[in-house]
Amino acid sequence: MTMRTEPSSTVDSAVAPWRDPALPVAQRVKDLLARMTIEEKLAQLAGIWVGTGQDAQAGPNGDSQDAVAPMQGEFADDTPVDELIRDGIGQLTRVLGTVPIAPRAGAEALAALQLRVMAASRFGIPAIAHEECLAGFTTWGATGFPAPPSWGASFDAEAVREMGAAIGASMRAVGVHQGLAPVLDVVRDSRWGRVEETIGEDPYLVGIIGTAYVQGLQSAGVIATLKHFAGYSASRAGRNLAPVDIGPRALADVLLPPFEMAIREGGARSVMASYVSLDGVPVHADPEVLTTLLRDELGFTGTVVADYFGVSFLEKLHGVAGSLGEAAALALQAGVDVELPHRRCYGAPLAAAVLAGDVGEDVVDLAAARVLTHKFELGLLDPDWSPGPGPSASPGQAHAAEASTGGSEADSIDLDPPAYRDLARRLAEESVVLLANDGGVLPIAQGAGPARRLAVIGPLAEDPLAFFGCYSFPRHVGYRYPGHGSGLPEQSILGALRAEFPAAEITAAQGCSVRSADRDGFAAAVSTAASADLVVAVLGDEAGLFGRGSSGEGCDTPDLRLPGVQQELLDALVATGVPVVLVLVVGRPYALGGAAARLGAAVVSFFPGQGGAAAIAGVLSGRVTPSGKLPVEVPAHSGGQPAPYLRPPLAGPTDVSALDPTPLYAFGHGLSYTSFEYSKLSIDPACLAIQTDGAADITCTVRNTGQQPGAEVVQLYLGDPVAEVVRPVRFLAGFARVPLAPGESRRITFGLHADRTAFCGRSGERIVEPGHIDVQIGSSSADVRLAGSLMLQGPRRVVGPDRVLTTPVIVD
Repeated sequence: MTMRTEPSSTVDSAVAPWRDPALPVAQRVKDLLARMTIEEKLAQLAGIWVGTGQDAQAGPNGDSQDAVAPMQGEFADDTPVDELIRDGIGQLTRVLGTVPIAPRAGAEALAALQLRVMAASRFGIPAIAHEECLAGFTTWGATGFPAPPSWGASFDAEAVREMGAAIGASMRAVGVHQGLAPVLDVVRDSRWGRVEETIGEDPYLVGIIGTAYVQGLQSAGVIATLKHFAGYSASRAGRNLAPVDIGPRALADVLLPPFEMAIREGGARSVMASYVSLDGVPVHADPEVLTTLLRDELGFTGTVVADYFGVSFLEKLHGVAGSLGEAAALALQAGVDVELPHRRCYGAPLAAAVLAGDVGEDVVDLAAARVLTHKFELGLLDPDWSPGPGPSASPGQAHAAEASTGGSEADSIDLDPPAYRDLARRLAEESVVLLANDGGVLPIAQGAGPARRLAVIGPLAEDPLAFFGCYSFPRHVGYRYPGHGSGLPEQSILGALRAEFPAAEITAAQGCSVRSADRDGFAAAVSTAASADLVVAVLGDEAGLFGRGSSGEGCDTPDLRLPGVQQELLDALVATGVPVVLVLVVGRPYALGGAAARLGAAVVSFFPGQGGAAAIAGVLSGRVTPSGKLPVEVPAHSGGQPAPYLRPPLAGPTDVSALDPTPLYAFGHGLSYTSFEYSKLSIDPACLAIQTDGAADITCTVRNTGQQPGAEVVQLYLGDPVAEVVRPVRFLAGFARVPLAPGESRRITFGLHADRTAFCGRSGERIVEPGHIDVQIGSSSADVRLAGSLMLQGPRRVVGPDRVLTTPVIVD
């Protein structure tokens, strides 16, 4: 095979079928692919990451720990850009996401790079530009939305869909086409540092909320990328990248459903392969996972992209390849279409493997066709496409001030307009969870009441960046550039409380830092607390990457004690006898030790973003009635994990083990300042029996019996007490977030299909089995208010990915 096959003449692209937008995409792809050399096809299968040479990625302070991807320094590439794009390129990696740059300047830099890519390509093919966008577009000045556990805590799919659309509009405004989100990994062990990137520990909640994000992002014309397919969150002992040894039933029933929903219901167009090995086979090299399962069974038709350096890891870490060429061959043949972030394996090593016959050109064609399909779908190959910035994320509005990095008010692009700030605040408010209020100290009285003197104490009390997770720009990159600021409105909890309680006397003390063992500040903190009427203890996490924080990618923990000496500080504050309100700002749940039973109240917020301080202060004052529910349970003791709530009977408390895994606060738990009454459970048909392919309407009435308006998350759980394999005692089958005025009642109807009881049976097939099904409706997985049952009758059914995946809800 001749690797560089030059055409005898240049094609008149103005009349070529691939240039005709009126033709079907598949026809255009076929025509263009037939005109391309093997080098041009291979160029479409990788990205470039400009500025990631050793000096650039080491950071302005020379800190080798400043990487934003694992082993980034070792894989740094100083090859000149013009050499890398000689035949074009498939993707551009994070042009706006690794340095603070004003939106307009970033858009222009991206457009200039696109022009270079197009000029290098014989067909003028631009690249797909991708960026991170997990908690907002991860670039300087873009709205910092709540982290995914807060999405889960809100139980508000519509708000998450709006957020996805807002993030997508911001990305399109600067010329970005693909977002590396959402994370659909289901939490299995809260010691894992990336819990803060997940939506929760229930596959149905993760699926519904994650699918809403996909729908929102893609409605703005940005490709969503589902992460991380598959099994990533089930690593041994919660260690990042550790092997995964789960069985096929846990994979099918817990880890895969969110991906199925996002593909079938959300139409997701890209999937990122997982770093881990599943039962000894790295996912990046596993055709059973990336082709047979993902494409043949789940019907996925988009592109599979490598996690950063994931192809290289086949040689470097997993040891299943002896060279970069072997790694490239394994990955491409398994189904990885695009190597990210650059061409370390899919460049010369893959070209050599193709030339040697180790990889067929038909495999290259298949991957290149998928990449080109995206580019046609995005309009990048239409004659009128331009690489300039897209429509403004906020038409008619401009930043009041541009960053010091450049730009002007006249030509600015606003990535944080008022509407996005309002949405970020609303989602933050909905996601704050009131864990306990046994002392009745919340809401805090205004004016000259019993809380006239407030002491705000803790390492996060005065930190305006406490609310941002590791994939927010301030924590991901911005900390390396302190002179530029976060580019966002900043407010600490102390500042928010002073604004919320203008008549109160508020003092503050740090007490300790998040992670250190230094107790020197304890005495001042205790003294400050002792002179107050009420203490607000603000404790929790510091997000970071690869050990730069207590939570985040690579920040795994051996147990679930609060980081550093924060538990000791909390104990000391409680010992003063002054009522303590605990405010946790965290990326994962933590055990609270003996202090839990002595708190006046406790709330938790999972990295709620730029609106977090005001949201928490609003809940403490009563301006906001709390309505969040736990997406992950809070353990009773620091060794209580792994223990997600999807437990079969023997995984709960028994007399055959001294270890009681009962959580302190259960999945779905969350209190309110009002009260809700559940009544009138009805299951239709009245005979309480349906066929194994039938459906039932499960209805109840919920009434606000308190004096405050509020929202209740009504949760439907099912149980399968006798089955051919071990099943959890209960699992979430549906939910509805229901706002209610005082005295108001509403009727909620869940349209439950028998397919929602399906599970992976002994044969490995997913089945619906006849028999008794428990029906429970309540305020949490441990607070069941109504209970009934129905009977599934008829034959044992085998169902596939085309089964009914969701439970429609009607609120009257």
